[in-house]
Amino acid sequence: MRHVQSPRRNRAYTDLTDDLWWDVFRDLAGEVGQALNQLNPIHSTKRGRHTCAATENDVKEFEVRPTPDDPRLSKHVSGIDHEGKAVETDVVTERPLTLFLNAREIVTMMTIGDHPDLLAVGFLLNQGMLKPDDVITRIDYDEDISTVVVRTARETNYEDKLKKKVQTSGCAQGTVFGDLMDEFETVRLSQGARIKTSWLYQLTKKINTEPSLYLKAGAIHGCVLACENRPLIYMEDVGRHNAIDKIAGYMLINKVTPDDKIFYTTGRLTSEMVIKCVKMGIPILVSRSGFTAWGVELARKAGLTLIGRARGKRFLALSGAERIEFDADLSQMGEEERKFARKSSVASADGMDADGG
Repeated sequence: MRHVQSPRRNRAYTDLTDDLWWDVFRDLAGEVGQALNQLNPIHSTKRGRHTCAATENDVKEFEVRPTPDDPRLSKHVSGIDHEGKAVETDVVTERPLTLFLNAREIVTMMTIGDHPDLLAVGFLLNQGMLKPDDVITRIDYDEDISTVVVRTARETNYEDKLKKKVQTSGCAQGTVFGDLMDEFETVRLSQGARIKTSWLYQLTKKINTEPSLYLKAGAIHGCVLACENRPLIYMEDVGRHNAIDKIAGYMLINKVTPDDKIFYTTGRLTSEMVIKCVKMGIPILVSRSGFTAWGVELARKAGLTLIGRARGKRFLALSGAERIEFDADLSQMGEEERKFARKSSVASADGMDADGG
């Protein structure tokens, strides 16, 4: 049996074996409760919390960062260019991941394949199928059959939620469930959170220059959890919703507090991104891309600070501007370097959106 260690997790991250199917049968027979009682909890009471008040040693920059050199995440391929010349390039991988919650199959997602446990937990949390106080007893993953199983101590109510599935605008088939809006109405974001323009400019520069799959191969989205001017957790995936779900999973497992955090994404500021950010309790959402009307409406309703088209010294805030402190000297700020610009960013600066996925 292979054991994989994920960042800052003091637990065995185990492969799923062939007897999964016997487990499923046993669960369906009503014996899952007895089996789960014999398993060790995934959570550790020794995990600390990230806070901006902590020291630099407690909150490391890029504690989780992209791994562009991981051979599983990209592939070298040959082709020809517009002049008919032979070329070689890197392309990101895309593979299915089937998610089970206890004995029930929930969804099959397309993903690059890193951090399947975080993706699974974050997806379930953001869909309302896990609650923040749920006890996750075990997460099993089998790479050979592309399956991850999240096991919980309590019985889940996934059947009703599966009936309320709603298709969203996210690439790679993002979905939200119908009763998420009910939860959205009850969230109260921190009014004391702040973002200084100097932090924003430092963050975007650090994120843009960090080695990533995007810089290596393109065709991928990135999401970053930040604290002041420090990027903490940087995740990439073929769909922006996958990247945000990985961060949500990390925050739940490692007990990261959201009240003073900033969330950065390369994707559009759609209703889905706003809903997930609000549901995670993060008060500030930043993107290098543009907005949708419903995304702006929901952000204003929730009191979320929404900053888009953030490139170089430029940005546009359409909600929650009271959290922004203008402390940077714009005369000392330059435009974004072209080598770090994502697709269509030059045109986007004139009003068109980049990164449409």
